[in-house]
Amino acid sequence: MASTSNPLSSIQSCIEDDIQAVNTVIQQSLYSEVGLVNQVANYIISSGGKRLRPILVLLSAGLFGEVKSAHHQLAAVVEFIHTATLLHDDVVDESAKRRGQSTANALFGNAASVLVGDFVYSRAFQMMVSVKNMRVMEVLSDATNIIAEGEVLQLLNVHNADISDEDYLQVIHYKTAKLFEAATRLGAIISNSNAEQELALSKYGTHVGTAFQLIDDVLDLSGNSTEIGKNLGDDLSEGKPTLPLLYAMRNGDATESAMIKRAIEQGGLDDLVMVLSAVHRTGALQHVREIARKESELACAAIAGFADSPFKQAMIDLARFAANRNY
Repeated sequence: MASTSNPLSSIQSCIEDDIQAVNTVIQQSLYSEVGLVNQVANYIISSGGKRLRPILVLLSAGLFGEVKSAHHQLAAVVEFIHTATLLHDDVVDESAKRRGQSTANALFGNAASVLVGDFVYSRAFQMMVSVKNMRVMEVLSDATNIIAEGEVLQLLNVHNADISDEDYLQVIHYKTAKLFEAATRLGAIISNSNAEQELALSKYGTHVGTAFQLIDDVLDLSGNSTEIGKNLGDDLSEGKPTLPLLYAMRNGDATESAMIKRAIEQGGLDDLVMVLSAVHRTGALQHVREIARKESELACAAIAGFADSPFKQAMIDLARFAANRNY
């Protein structure tokens, strides 16, 4: 990975102008004659975030030699879909903090957040149609449907300490990795790629998205709240059985296992200190980081057949960043 205090700055260096073009599209496309829509949508879209999914649209396009205006449009679409899911997620999870700031639902209320989330979703589909490419519409409509299924699966798993690792990874693949996969597919589709190239980029996106979410799970139990933009143990407080918790529960002693199981089933943070102690003692964080690193290497292997270029190197660096980050 490129050595810099901010790895993403180096990763984005070959697409700086394109990122600015995407930001312009985002700002122009968010406009509504309804003032509250503008207020909430601009708040959430401007509240930080790594913009990894739009970056992947641009980088995958660059593999084919040219980033087009349609790619800028679709990069904004992907960001809007992601933003809409955040607005809805925070209402479902009753979250008060994201990216180090108050959530939209905490500031504007649940109703406004849900309805503006609907606006952002529908605006994304308006923009998607304007590209006039049936394959694009197929990929994005499938992705949004699977993401919704992932949200429901996650809801069903809340407070369930008995799910398998495979069940949890399915939630990750649906809820998080699917939009990463769609982003990399879009870059290829608009560049008139062949089926083999599109499939390779699909695999890359899936593996990077999986690694990214696994590290989010690690950081929920080990990160600096200022750096990660949320409070330590947020997932545990909501009763979400993440992979580090499942590993610690299955590899801890009887007291630790019972305590983690109870913490998942009841939610809250009464046992947070003891849970964190068990997670560290069992090596759960290292175990999940290693799985994320393997996903990262699978992502790099998926694009090995593309010609060397700054775009390919940036995608390799991004995959490794996703698995090794601390924020």
